Amino acid sequence: MELIPESANLVDYLEELDVVNFSHPLIQKKMNELFYKGQSELEKTKIAFEFVRDEISHSWDVQSTRVTCKASEVLKYKEGICYAKANLLAALLRSQGIPTGFCYQRLMIFDTPDKGYSLHALNGVFLRSFNRWIRLDARGNKPGVQAEFSIDQEILAFPIQEEFDEKDFPTIYTKPNPKTISVLEKHTDALEMYKYYLPGDL
Repeated sequence: MELIPESANLVDYLEELDVVNFSHPLIQKKMNELFYKGQSELEKTKIAFEFVRDEISHSWDVQSTRVTCKASEVLKYKEGICYAKANLLAALLRSQGIPTGFCYQRLMIFDTPDKGYSLHALNGVFLRSFNRWIRLDARGNKPGVQAEFSIDQEILAFPIQEEFDEKDFPTIYTKPNPKTISVLEKHTDALEMYKYYLPGDL
């Protein structure tokens, strides 16, 4: 699939947002722990991706009711659903001048279509050294889900099952989808939110 940037201006993918708040002291502290001057863009991207994937728990996997949204909250509590984790990865990479956007898939929320669909968030990252966008899914691995850092071939958490009306959206957005942020801001129980209230389409 050909990825389509929403904006041709890479500066739009470096902007600090309310939920991508990389000036926050917690984000700044983590930046200083993860990154140092001699690292390449590629090294920084892989380090940030693996940190968010592996060190930030997915709320559903750990059955936590806490809802996080802003990157600083996700880092503070070390948990969040995919929308929140995408905010944190964007914050870490944008802090390093690495253009990072937001991408979406429409997936079955559980294993069968009758249980409904939800938007799934991942990140698009522009690597200047390769002059191309790649997608990374920091959702978090578990049995049956194995996303990896890869340049040449995407290794995402979820392959699209078109026969079940799942979709891959090609656009790389400069900001998170408003529906995804709204649902995080409205709810206080992550498990109820995850089961019943996630947006089903863009």
